[in-house]
Amino acid sequence: MDNTNEFLTVEENIVKMLKTVYDPETPVNIYDLGLIYKIDLQENGHLEIDMTLTSPNCPAVDFIVEDVHMKVSSVEGVKSVDINVVFDPIWDKSMMSEEAQLELGFL
Repeated sequence: MDNTNEFLTVEENIVKMLKTVYDPETPVNIYDLGLIYKIDLQENGHLEIDMTLTSPNCPAVDFIVEDVHMKVSSVEGVKSVDINVVFDPIWDKSMMSEEAQLELGFL
C-alpha cells in the first residue's frame, strides 16, 4: 500500500466488516464485544488478527472464525489473512464497548 490514507481506509473497512460478525448467542458484534485483540495490516496486504471468544468452550468457534475470515478477506487491499484465536488475556465484560454493555444490560 502506497499511502497512509489508503492504508487507514483499508483498516477502517476491516473494522466495519468485523462489526458485521456476531456470536450466534449474542446480539452484539464481536468487535464491540471486545473479542478482537489485534488487527495488524502489513504493507503487502497481509492481515493478521488476534481474537478471543467469550468462552474457551464456545461451540460456535468455527462459524465465527470462518465468518471473520470470509468478511475481512473481501476488503479491498487485503491480500491474505491469518486469524489467531487466543485466550490471553482472558476476555471479560469490561472489554466491551459502552454500547455493547448497554445492549446487554450491564450498564
